[in-house]
Amino acid sequence: MASLHFCSECNNLLYPKADPQRRLMVYACRICAYEEGGDNKCVYRNDLLTVTKEQKGITEDLGTDPTLAHSKITCPRCSHNDAVFYQDQSKRKETRMILFYVCCKCGTSFTDPSISTAVIEEEG
Repeated sequence: MASLHFCSECNNLLYPKADPQRRLMVYACRICAYEEGGDNKCVYRNDLLTVTKEQKGITEDLGTDPTLAHSKITCPRCSHNDAVFYQDQSKRKETRMILFYVCCKCGTSFTDPSISTAVIEEEG
């Protein structure tokens, strides 16, 4: 596991550096001339612990946002006739140019029912 090393003379951070004569990696201080050998060859390690799926970027109060445009579209859940709409900001092929609606009454998120899912899957 990569860890931080500190200079024993001036307490500054030691940085990994290649020593071409000895063909080794050493940790060297940038302030003074102190160097120490590196017993661990790992300089940087990036652990990806979990892969998260994309989630809807919808907040609870999206229906009350005065900056979003409204549309008279029927909500599939509560049949209310007012929803705000927006376009997905991700660059995924399957969501390009598709409007997403959020019901102003119940907060349900849905796409335009006139667009079939076959068309959306065909674009991806």
